[in-house]
Amino acid sequence: MYLPPHDPHVDDPMRFKPLFRIHLMERKSATVECMYGHKGPHNGHIQIVKKDEFSTKCNQTDHHRMSGGRQEEFRTWLREEWGRTLEDIFHEHMQELILMKFIYTSQYDNCLTYRRIYLPPHHPDDLIKPGLFKGTYGSHGLEIVMLSFHGQRARGTKITGDPNIPAGQQTVEVDLRHRIQLPDVENLRNLNELSRIVLEARERLRQEKQDGGQEAGEDHSRPGPVQPGRGPEEVPAVDCPEPGGGAAAAEQSAQGGEGQPFVLPVGVSSRNEDYPRTCRMCFYGTGLIAGHGFTSPERTPGVFILFDEDRFGFIWLELKSFSLYSRVQATFRNADAPSPQAFDEMLKNIQSLTS
Repeated sequence: MYLPPHDPHVDDPMRFKPLFRIHLMERKSATVECMYGHKGPHNGHIQIVKKDEFSTKCNQTDHHRMSGGRQEEFRTWLREEWGRTLEDIFHEHMQELILMKFIYTSQYDNCLTYRRIYLPPHHPDDLIKPGLFKGTYGSHGLEIVMLSFHGQRARGTKITGDPNIPAGQQTVEVDLRHRIQLPDVENLRNLNELSRIVLEARERLRQEKQDGGQEAGEDHSRPGPVQPGRGPEEVPAVDCPEPGGGAAAAEQSAQGGEGQPFVLPVGVSSRNEDYPRTCRMCFYGTGLIAGHGFTSPERTPGVFILFDEDRFGFIWLELKSFSLYSRVQATFRNADAPSPQAFDEMLKNIQSLTS
């Protein structure tokens, strides 16, 4: 199992934890060992369910228990998962969320079902190379998100989830047709000014839909030229990509040494204060929020900030929160999708598991 680094260090490498191993014996026989827990390898079982899916089962779950009971198991898990002790965490809400995650994940005792996921296909016009990213999610800690491009949309799909938004859901969606021009640094510190700019962009999108624009997520063409009558002059704080797509514009910006100073508005919380102070470009986007148990989910407005080829951010306006994402550098072999259609079908499948 690949685990994210300890919160909030998104630039640190992923951590590796063995869950099971298979010994191939003579005459086509094999033994399976569960690696979960702290008492060493013990008897397990693997079953091939169907194509691209298999299940593991531990036959000796008593090997997962500790002499100090659940309290010792929780404290050990907390040190491994978060790199800290319960006494280090003073925020009651964060303590509650961490305890919920422990109860949820530990109940399975390594009896799990695995389904294949593909890495997103890469197109030359993509804003940056798609892939897996480690992101900060407040009291939930670090989570893994898959960034993929779908014509004039970019989507961040949760590969790992939390008590509010489960894995498989689209945590962020970005409209690549609508760039947001941030104000200068002094005005950017004013959250009300940024909110005004973003809400103007949302209103503009709503008006375009009323005028016969395509529904979000339905257009699979590449980003194209600015539409007549839809230019930056209508909403000064918002502009659209020039012909050639977002990737070309970003590349020109990088090669020219351009970059806009960036700072978080006052009042926006961030788990990681070591975020880049220069960004390439920003786009209007929406982020998915929900109550515990994925209740009352809704998409709320925000800002997608492209920092460089390996880092981006998202400001959640309603939550007054900032998430920083850093690319997973680990190499996964044989993980490419056989076709764009196969990748899209996989996204639908993993989302349907938690819808």
